[in-house]
Amino acid sequence: MLDAFIIEEIKRRERLRQERERPVLEIPVPVPEDRPKRRSDDSGEDDEDHPERGVVIIDMSV
Repeated sequence: MLDAFIIEEIKRRERLRQERERPVLEIPVPVPEDRPKRRSDDSGEDDEDHPERGVVIIDMSV
């Protein structure tokens, strides 16, 4: 019978191995050639001209 420490270490190494073998999809991001200068937020203009921005995280684990 193996010690609990050894069993946990085997499980930890198996999880690390599975993470390394997980497929990865790289999405190319186009780089804008000429970026307009930003106006300061103090200009008092409405946010209607500026679309909402954010981050999307897609978890494809089973």
